[in-house]
Amino acid sequence: TFHFKCDIQGEKKPYKDVIDVCWGDPHGAGMKPLTFVRQVLAACIYPQLLDGGNLPMDVKRRAQKLLRWCDGGSVGSYTNTGGILEIVENLAQFISQRDGVPAHPENIWIHPGSQTILTLLLSSEATPKRGVLVPVPGHSTVPLSVAALGGVAAPYFLDEERGWELRADELRRALASARGVCRPVALYVINPGNPTGHVQSRKSMEEVIRFVAENNLFLLADEVYQGSVYDANSEFVSYKKRLYELGPPLAHTLELASFHSASKGLLGECGLRGGYVELLNMDPVVMPYVERLFHLIPSPPVTGQIALELMVEPPQPGDPSYPLYMHVSPKVHRNRSSDIQSAAPMLQVLNRLPAISCQPVRGGAFAFPRLHLTTKAIRKAKDAGMQPDMFYCTKLLEDTGVFVSPGCEYGQKEGTYHIRFGFLPKHHLVRLSAFHLKFMKDLS
Repeated sequence: TFHFKCDIQGEKKPYKDVIDVCWGDPHGAGMKPLTFVRQVLAACIYPQLLDGGNLPMDVKRRAQKLLRWCDGGSVGSYTNTGGILEIVENLAQFISQRDGVPAHPENIWIHPGSQTILTLLLSSEATPKRGVLVPVPGHSTVPLSVAALGGVAAPYFLDEERGWELRADELRRALASARGVCRPVALYVINPGNPTGHVQSRKSMEEVIRFVAENNLFLLADEVYQGSVYDANSEFVSYKKRLYELGPPLAHTLELASFHSASKGLLGECGLRGGYVELLNMDPVVMPYVERLFHLIPSPPVTGQIALELMVEPPQPGDPSYPLYMHVSPKVHRNRSSDIQSAAPMLQVLNRLPAISCQPVRGGAFAFPRLHLTTKAIRKAKDAGMQPDMFYCTKLLEDTGVFVSPGCEYGQKEGTYHIRFGFLPKHHLVRLSAFHLKFMKDLS
C-alpha cells in the first residue's frame, strides 16, 4: 500500500493521505527486502564491503562467486545476450527440480517481459494480420504490446461465475471469432491470474494444451505469480510440467514459452527488472532466428540477473544467513503473512456489502470484485464522460483517498464493472466499505 501525503487546498477532506493499492509492487507497498538478497547485491555493486567484517561469510562467498562470473569482476560489464551462463545454468536446475523434467540452458533467456517472444511471432507486414488470443480480464500490457507489434489481440473471456475458470468452449468461440479478422498464431495465459487471482486446475490446463495443439498455436504462459499461491485447495503447476504429464506426442511437439520473474515472487524486486523465458519444442529451423533476435537487444541488467540467481538458490541449512532468511522469507511464512491473513476476511466483508461480489482469491496479488451498479450510477458516470467503474474509482479516491483501478483497464464482459486492488488492511477496508454504502444509497 502506497501512502501519499496530501497538501489539500480548498475543500477539506476527511483523510490526510492517499492510499494506493492498485499496483503489484511489493516493496512499494511496504514489504521489506530480504536481507540476504540486498547484502549480496550491495557487495557485488561495492566490492570493498567484502573487506569488512559486517557481512556473513556466505554472503561474501556468494558475492565473490558472482563477481567471478562477471567480465572484469564487475557488475558494470556487459554479459552474454541471454544472461550470465552460470546463472542460466542455475535457472535450468531450478526448473528441473520444480517440474521433475530436465531443463536445458540453451533454451533459457534472461530478459524482462514477453515482448521479445511476441516480436518473433508477430509482424506489422503480415497479411492477414497475425493474432494472439489474450485473457479478459488480463494484464493490460499484453494487448498493448501485441497491437504495437502490428498484431491483433483477440479476447477470450474467463468465466467469472466459475471462479474465473478458463474454459475450452470459450477458447473455441474466441478462435472462430478471431479468424474473421486475423490469423491467430498464439494463446496467452496468465496463471496464477492477474487481476483475477484464480489458479488453474490440471483439468483446465489439459484442455488448454489440447486446444493449442489441435489449432497449431504457440502457447505463451505468464507464470510470474507461481510463488504466490496460498489457497489450501489450490496448487501451482507449470505448463511445462502439465505438458510432460500428458506424455508424447504433445510433450515433444507443443511449442511453449514460459515466463517467470524476480519481481512478483518471494523477492518482490520489481525495480531490478529480472525475468527469464524458457522455450520448449521450438522448431530447430526457428532457433537461429531466436538467437539473432536476442542478439539485437541489449544484455539484461546484471543486478536483475543476480536477483534471479538468489531467487533460485537461496541460503541453505548450515549457512550463516539461513536462520534469518527462514525467519523473514515470505515463501516460508506465506501462510502467516499479513497480506494472506487479510485475504479471507477481506472477501467476507466485500461479499457482505450490497451490490458487490468477489470470487475467491487463490493466488497472485489482487482481488477483482464486481460492482453491481444501479442505472442511476451508470447514467451519472456517462454524464461525466467516464466508464462506470472509472467513475466509481474516481469518487472513491476523492472521498476517501483510497486509490484502486477500474476493471475497464483490464477488460471485462460488456455490461459488467469491476475494481482491482491489492489486499486491504482492515482500516483501509473500512474506508472502502463506508464509501460503497454511501455511493449505492446516493445513487439508488
